[in-house]
Amino acid sequence: MQHLPRILLRPVTCLLLLVALILCNDRIHAQSTEIPLHQLAYHEADRLEILSGRLPGTYSSFVKPYAASALIPFVQQVDSQLNHQLSSVDRYTIGQLYTDFPEWLNDSTLAEKSRQPVWKHFYTSPAYLFQYKSPDLYFTINPVLLLQAGKEAHDGDFLFINTRGLEMKGRLANKIGFYSFLSDNQERPPLFVQQWIQDYKAVPGMGFYKSYKGNGVDYIHATGYISFNVTKFIDVDFGYGKNFLGDGFRSLFLSDFSNDYLYLKLNTNVWRLHYYNLFAELTSQFNPDSDYLRPKKYMALHDLSMDITRWLNVGVFESVIFSRPDHFDFQYLNPVIFYRSVEQQLGSPDKAHVGFHAKADVAHHWQFYGQFLFDELRISQFLSHDGWWGNKWAAQLGAKYINAFGISNLDLQGEMNIVRPYTYTHSDTITNYTNYNQPLADPMGANFREFIGIARYQPVPRWVLQGQLLFVQQGRDSGNVNWGSDIFKSYYTRQQDYNNRIGQGLDAKIASLNLTLSYELKYHLYLDLSYLYRKTGGVYFSYYPQANTSFVSLALRWNIARRTYDF
Repeated sequence: MQHLPRILLRPVTCLLLLVALILCNDRIHAQSTEIPLHQLAYHEADRLEILSGRLPGTYSSFVKPYAASALIPFVQQVDSQLNHQLSSVDRYTIGQLYTDFPEWLNDSTLAEKSRQPVWKHFYTSPAYLFQYKSPDLYFTINPVLLLQAGKEAHDGDFLFINTRGLEMKGRLANKIGFYSFLSDNQERPPLFVQQWIQDYKAVPGMGFYKSYKGNGVDYIHATGYISFNVTKFIDVDFGYGKNFLGDGFRSLFLSDFSNDYLYLKLNTNVWRLHYYNLFAELTSQFNPDSDYLRPKKYMALHDLSMDITRWLNVGVFESVIFSRPDHFDFQYLNPVIFYRSVEQQLGSPDKAHVGFHAKADVAHHWQFYGQFLFDELRISQFLSHDGWWGNKWAAQLGAKYINAFGISNLDLQGEMNIVRPYTYTHSDTITNYTNYNQPLADPMGANFREFIGIARYQPVPRWVLQGQLLFVQQGRDSGNVNWGSDIFKSYYTRQQDYNNRIGQGLDAKIASLNLTLSYELKYHLYLDLSYLYRKTGGVYFSYYPQANTSFVSLALRWNIARRTYDF
């Protein structure tokens, strides 16, 4: 019994207790599962929002992943509103959304049925290998497959991805939603990714891994959650996975680049307000070469946004990263408090961020969006333009242009991200803005300018051609000299207090072109032909010739998004 207080203070126990209290609520409403990140549904949701010229209203498109119960009614509404204005490609994708989530349709006949189910019980719907329906239980099961083979110029090794897995989702008693994903993976990526794995001691986006045949990696990827709707306006999710905050390709607040993590989140949507709370248990940086309990840290985050008009949304964001040797700090569990005030009351030991964001849908073709993050800022120092190291901030500005130049389903996107030196760092190496040896925001870390251009063309329903240009200019560290790009280092090791500028240090430039041609062979079964060209320059990369690549690959994937190397 002497250990009971410490056990009760463990964050996992606290979160489970909260979920148990929710389960005891007899007023829990029907709840759905979420749409996995990077699915085609997100691009189509963007298109429909811009075409209609109105924000979804019932959910915030800034917060991802989306709940299917929120997205599908919005899609139906726009489908009815625009009726004859949608292209055949839009109607095809919308039809797939209806078939994937028929339980949220107000007209079930909109969902496609299989003409010839396999052995009467399998593929009764083209979207699922197996589905079961009863008043108290609904669930679906799907296989997951990604087989990719590729070759890199100037490298004799055969590059590959071999992913096999299962995906299951459903609802229990029409009150509890659940989702589970499990895959076994072997991967040998291009040389620059292999170098990244060696440097960071992590596989991008993944967790524990083992070496596989020399320069490959072997890992298991598992995610899952349960979800509730405790009132008409509040959704609660408890699980292990990733989240994304933003309207762009990157996020300066919270991206899905790092490994999965344990989380509890509350999503509140009422009137024109959208309020999001996230409490997470993260993994501090560590050396994976030996077996020991990984060091933990915690994150409390919230975002409040408002639909000012039917086409304009603005919001404020705040997060804090903190670490305690044996407990979760309960003061951060308050979902409606200014975290910076709490952090100051505790003696300012933690890592706090404040940010602002906005999005506008304009003229049924354009969407403009932006983020601005304050890591640390003194107005007097900022106005003096003396390059004080503590003026740590990050900014994003982007635009989307759909049906560009009058060409149906030609969609363009441009984005710029700028991050000052030492942004996301902290006084110690535990509470920096990272998780499992990977950045929580932009994968480039800090001290950089980044420009991204994306073109996506879908001339017919089953064919998609996408191109992506990426250019990064960054200042890297030289030996033990900390110029502010490595967010894993303490800012106490900074090189200088003043005259700091973006790009200081060893000059490093990255330019990459990624082209992908995808063809849908059968429902959610794709064949991808991809080409990645990556060229580096500057003093820093003169020491890393393997950072350049010309990589061609062919992939067969089923019920899973593409795995990309865009950093």
